[in-house]
Amino acid sequence: MYNDILLDFGLNTADYSISSFGSGLINHTLKVSGRGEDFILQQVNTDIFKSPGDIADNIVSIQQYLKQIAPDYLFVSPLLANNGTTLVKSSNGEVYRLFPFVKNSHTVDFVNDEKQAYEAAQQFGRFTRLLKDFDIASLKYPLSDFHNLNLRWNQFITACKNAEKSRFDTAFAEIKQVHEHQDILKTYNQLIEHNEIPLRVIHHDTKISNVLFDDQQNGLCVIDLDTVMPGYYLSDVGDMMRTYLSPANEEETDLDKICIRENIFVAIHNGYLSEMGDALTQAERRHFTFSGQMMIYMQAIRFLTDYFNNDVYYGSRYTGHNLMRAKNQLKLLSEYKKTVAGIKL
Repeated sequence: MYNDILLDFGLNTADYSISSFGSGLINHTLKVSGRGEDFILQQVNTDIFKSPGDIADNIVSIQQYLKQIAPDYLFVSPLLANNGTTLVKSSNGEVYRLFPFVKNSHTVDFVNDEKQAYEAAQQFGRFTRLLKDFDIASLKYPLSDFHNLNLRWNQFITACKNAEKSRFDTAFAEIKQVHEHQDILKTYNQLIEHNEIPLRVIHHDTKISNVLFDDQQNGLCVIDLDTVMPGYYLSDVGDMMRTYLSPANEEETDLDKICIRENIFVAIHNGYLSEMGDALTQAERRHFTFSGQMMIYMQAIRFLTDYFNNDVYYGSRYTGHNLMRAKNQLKLLSEYKKTVAGIKL
């Protein structure tokens, strides 16, 4: 089924084997191997990314800029197809792109130790630092209002009003918790409405699997640039806090397993500031810890909103799945607030 797609990229399918690759949930990713070389073939999820051309334009702009100011930086960008662009459309309308496979590199799905957390945070910090003077106005928004906490709050309030009574009643305790943490929304709105922190070029999806490592567990670069767009550093730092700190992920149903690994928090802080320390404003430094609160809180709200909306966005593998995800994130938020407050940096 991929014959025509690979031919559009100049590859004869008779010479290559294709296998599933990675753990990404949004785009469908495959590894193409043969003739002593490897590639990554990816189908763009156009249900999520309505304008894949915007992503392609952003990547090209950033690639050209980095070639000028940091030519040695490893930037993994899509390859050109026969049509002169990086995107190829199949006969049934699916959109594909092809990446070079970086030899002697690998990804990880879970933060096992401080070194991984430090290296990942350093790579995301380096990416934003290198682009600190980039013309941010030239970037497009593949996902508008992606990390807009105020918007997510308003969607939550609307979903509460429209929820089935049975779902509303079942989640009453979680609704109460969301309101109890409303100080986070207040702080966020103050920062944004008063322009206390600047817009930057932000990755927006800083899970550990979006970093390439070498065999010595040194970070090489960041990958999966679909969500790169103007944003606030809170998003990148906060998403690392949300996804790195607990040994249990957002799918864990045993809430007693959710806790904060203080050493990982310190590693994220030190890794990110090793690159962005001189670039951050005083307001950004003051709200470094707050970034974790914001992103965990927002994800809890989004899961609960989807539960009230009958699981139309994240889907549900069992009854009450998104409610359990919200419980998970609210427990993480409580542990984060309690634990991080006592960490001296």
